[in-house]
Amino acid sequence: MFSTTSRLPSAGDKERMPELRKDYVTNGWVVISTERGARPIDFKKPDFCAPPAASPDCPFCTGNEKKTPKEIIAYRTAGTELNSPGWWVRVVPNKFPALKVEGDVNHQVNHLFTCMNGIGAHEVVIETPDHCSSIATLPDGQVQEIVNAYKDRYNDLARDRRLKYILIFKNHGKEAGASLLHPHSQIIATPIIPRRIMDELEGARNYWYSTGGNCIFDDIIKRELEDKERIVYETDAFVALCPYAARFPFEVWVLPKNHDPIFEDVGDEEREKFAHILKWVLKTMYNRLGNPPYNYYIHTAPSDRNDYRFYHWHLEIMPRLSQAAGFERGTGFYINSVTPEDAARLLRMGPE
Repeated sequence: MFSTTSRLPSAGDKERMPELRKDYVTNGWVVISTERGARPIDFKKPDFCAPPAASPDCPFCTGNEKKTPKEIIAYRTAGTELNSPGWWVRVVPNKFPALKVEGDVNHQVNHLFTCMNGIGAHEVVIETPDHCSSIATLPDGQVQEIVNAYKDRYNDLARDRRLKYILIFKNHGKEAGASLLHPHSQIIATPIIPRRIMDELEGARNYWYSTGGNCIFDDIIKRELEDKERIVYETDAFVALCPYAARFPFEVWVLPKNHDPIFEDVGDEEREKFAHILKWVLKTMYNRLGNPPYNYYIHTAPSDRNDYRFYHWHLEIMPRLSQAAGFERGTGFYINSVTPEDAARLLRMGPE
């Protein structure tokens, strides 16, 4: 459980023993072992830096709209035709979907064997016509339009009562799972709530009731702002921090200061501020770490209309600078070779 009285280890200690740290919310454990890794600055690699070369065959590039399924929505110049050039953000169904939107959920249980139809949605948010850019290098207004598309699609998918959870996520770089390098994000909606989200919900619910109605994420923000060691960037509406039990080197969470369980509720002004801090963090990683591969995802309350007042939506960014191996896969314990305090110290320097 998150403590407001325990002494936190100092990042200034000259010698650091390996340390086991417990996640604030899920109670999962992480091994912080700096003996196994390089200095934070050594994670910057020249081969990360090159942007993708333009490709005339890229299905996400402007002029190749016929190579994708028909667009669901597009922000485009007035008077331009659907599925043609003239757009600046475009959302299409994934050509090779993990789940399909047609059909009914059919839950079957046969003793040890439980299954259901692969009902859901799988969409691609094409973030820009510019093949060689990234969120780190796009204008602020374009990043805000990407966030607008996230919310538009979230709100539409949330109306489908078959769908219980909607995950907005991004894979940047081949090492992070991107099969196409043109800047894009994905949205997958599922008929069940994922295990990781269930763990967060359980931890947040337990904390809420044990403290008489405190949100654990609100208390994390308050305590981390007091401590300051793991703060990366702060605005009036959001805070970016390296979590105390970070699973990966340079893992960053972006949390709204205003308590809200659901990404769906984010207003226009808050979306603009969210886009600003998202770009700031990614641009800092781009410059300080050499445009590393990363995943990010928005964790929000499920879309099943139940009461999740104890939860708090947020975004998690996971640079792919290390590989999970046998110990991690066999135990569920991650080994992080960079302390969150050292990671935050470097990222706090900002993009310039």
